[in-house]
Amino acid sequence: MSLRVYNTLTRDKTEFETLEPGKVRMYVCGPTVYDSAHVGHAMSALVFDIVRRYLTYKGYEVHHVMNFTDVDDKIIARANQLGVDPAELAEKYIGEFRKNLADLNILPATENPRATNEIDRIIEMVNRLLESDAAYVADGDVYFRVEKDPDYGKLSGRKLAEMNAGARIRVDDRKENPMDFAIWKSAKPGEPAWDSPWGKGRPGWHIECSAMNLHHLGPQIDIHGGGNDLIFPHHENEIAQTEALTGKPFARYWMHNGMLQLKGVAMSKSLGNMVTINDFLKEHPADVMRLIVLSSNYRSPLTFNDEVIEANERALDRLLSALKPALPNASGASEEVLENLDEQLEATQKGFIDSMDDDFNSAGALGNLFDLVRAINQARAENATDEQLAPAQDVFKELTGVLGLQMKSSETAASSADAFIDLLVSLRQDLRESKNYALADKVRQELAGLGVVIEDTAQGSSWRWE
Repeated sequence: MSLRVYNTLTRDKTEFETLEPGKVRMYVCGPTVYDSAHVGHAMSALVFDIVRRYLTYKGYEVHHVMNFTDVDDKIIARANQLGVDPAELAEKYIGEFRKNLADLNILPATENPRATNEIDRIIEMVNRLLESDAAYVADGDVYFRVEKDPDYGKLSGRKLAEMNAGARIRVDDRKENPMDFAIWKSAKPGEPAWDSPWGKGRPGWHIECSAMNLHHLGPQIDIHGGGNDLIFPHHENEIAQTEALTGKPFARYWMHNGMLQLKGVAMSKSLGNMVTINDFLKEHPADVMRLIVLSSNYRSPLTFNDEVIEANERALDRLLSALKPALPNASGASEEVLENLDEQLEATQKGFIDSMDDDFNSAGALGNLFDLVRAINQARAENATDEQLAPAQDVFKELTGVLGLQMKSSETAASSADAFIDLLVSLRQDLRESKNYALADKVRQELAGLGVVIEDTAQGSSWRWE
């Protein structure tokens, strides 16, 4: 099966075909850097890191651009609140976010353009939109005429007439249409500003991303990504102004991840319900955050709470169990056991690819990896040697690497958990030898409730994750 990708624009899954064979041009909207990034930002970054890693695994050369919005109303407001320069504030949080990405094992983007580095190109774009009558000046501000785009609303599925009907209050009487949006904003006291033919000012948010796209990837790209909260108005407006300039379809595939939800409500700074990436990583391995994302469909809302975190900590422990060495003095597994392991290895490789080819179905891919974990642990319990386990473990490492999992058992809580389980299994063996079967059975049952399976053999007892 070839790779199929869901496209927000067409609302269906279609075969993935790039503008240039073997190459992918991917632009993902990055953060507005006015505060510490929260785990919702991590979700979007992780989703597109997984997409990128799988495309690379499939043999594509991926040119991945993720921008930083470093001039914006929120940055200016926060800087004024703190009494610092907006550029200084943005620089601080860009550095912090870069460290967050590295800590989460997210590959660095090919390029990280900044809005403030695109001012000359933005002014040129605004001029061209004015020359084509797609924009107009109003008291130093410049607005895009949405009525010049007959397809305006095609990404979000909204109709301009309905949007206008819903605009009960004309927010700005200078606008020809309530839905017209600013592509240049006139300067206000205390704000960063640049010279332009319309007076001092700064770019609107939407034109910044269009400029960075055109500069770093060209007039057409393969994938444009971001959170589904950006579909309207941000991505809708990007399409309108970019296609007005180029006369070409902007992006072949529009990919949007769902929102991370805390107690059923989308996480955001404005609601004050955010958990920062820094706070999360103080308490949990980075692989747990990645597993939370991998375990769900990337387009769906993702619940984030203590129960979800604990479930994925246990899932990480189970995955790590596949990398344990053979039992001490393992004599070698039977041919039947090894044939079963080989069959599962083949099934896992095929199932993993089939799942990821179906719109990056990482939950399905993980399910196939857990099947391989079970087969490896069963083979270990049947006295497979390190040499016999190695081929399956090597494939396991390769595929978990495709998903960006670091699998560092010695640096996670898993090593402590393993040692504790080893102690309980040893204690249970002592209880059996002293004929205290009732308590031995209780230990076995309690461990089973935690997903630990104990295997009793002539050589002694071993355990594995279910």
